[in-house]
Amino acid sequence: MSGERNYFAHPSACVDEGAKIGEGTKIWHFCHISAGCAVGKNCTVGQNVFIAPGVTVGDFCKIQNNVSVYEGVELGNYVFCGPSMVFTNVQRPRCRYPQRGSRFYAHTPVGDGASIGANATVVCGHRIGRNAFVAAGSVVTKDVPDHAVVMGVPARQCGWACACGAELDDSLTCPKCGKKYVQGPNGLQEVTNAEN
Repeated sequence: MSGERNYFAHPSACVDEGAKIGEGTKIWHFCHISAGCAVGKNCTVGQNVFIAPGVTVGDFCKIQNNVSVYEGVELGNYVFCGPSMVFTNVQRPRCRYPQRGSRFYAHTPVGDGASIGANATVVCGHRIGRNAFVAAGSVVTKDVPDHAVVMGVPARQCGWACACGAELDDSLTCPKCGKKYVQGPNGLQEVTNAEN
């Protein structure tokens, strides 16, 4: 990239000309950041991460070691991708009948504040809601609502999580920070002072 950069990239990382990297982002050993992707500010991109062309990564994201973020995936702000978790982008891959190019790649949006645990797999074409939590080792095969906690193979909902990460009680109140939630169209939404 031309000009003075305002992010850190380890000498072993490959950052293609044309990749957009935000201020304060750190890119560690053996990463490949492709031309045509956009990585937000103050992100941490761990060792051996691949970010494909056309991918958008929001601000303050943390992508742990050995994660490939393929075209079709879109990460919101403050998304956590645990070590060795897996995204896919083609729903029915066949080596004999290649499906290359944007028209074949399913859209997989990951909402602001979502966390995806180590070794989880997100099957493409499904939405991960805002502040959702996908437990380690889970396999996501359908949309995950905002603030939902899912686990297992296939992943099933087992609770609700606050934006701060704590599990909500039966009244949809956070025992840690006191935030209150109500059911919304895509999962839970926080109760604002105007709604009290």
